Amino acid sequence: MIIVGVDEAGRGPLAGPVVAAAVAIDRNDVYALKQLGVRDSKALSPRMREKVFEELASRDIIYKVQAASPNRIDRDNILQATLWAMGKAICGLPVVPDVVIVDGSFAVPGVPYLQRAIPKADKHILVVSAASIIAKVIRDKVMEIYDRLYPGYGFASHKGYPTVEHRRALMAMGPSPIHRKTFRWKEV
Repeated sequence: MIIVGVDEAGRGPLAGPVVAAAVAIDRNDVYALKQLGVRDSKALSPRMREKVFEELASRDIIYKVQAASPNRIDRDNILQATLWAMGKAICGLPVVPDVVIVDGSFAVPGVPYLQRAIPKADKHILVVSAASIIAKVIRDKVMEIYDRLYPGYGFASHKGYPTVEHRRALMAMGPSPIHRKTFRWKEV
């Protein structure tokens, strides 16, 4: 039985993409994820997320990643952009799942497989936790690249989230090309 877990990273930031990851495993391999240290990405330090990500990649875990750009987020809204990225990630896998477990309250439209949408699945279902780690590590790497392309905003440190540092830079310099124009920015 092939189980796919899907999660995203980056719904809350003011800048950058939202990144979805879908991970496919055989039901019999779930224990292997636990041995690799897989758990909710938010429960791991950045260093531990990187380590687990490298372990997942080295073990030939099947996964697919899809990002939705800030332009898509502005055009469609964050929920629709997230669901679009999740759908592309799921359907881009080279396997046909028996079930897809989605972290959240909504099934992914247009996906032709049995789905179960489970809020907080990333905390309790290891294949979704693996997707959570992959999405977060990839998104963080993207934001570190953007930090070099758009200096002064501090993307490498806050990853686009609405920290005081980020909001101050935004008010001083205005939005960069990767800022989400439809998100509200509060003055500091």
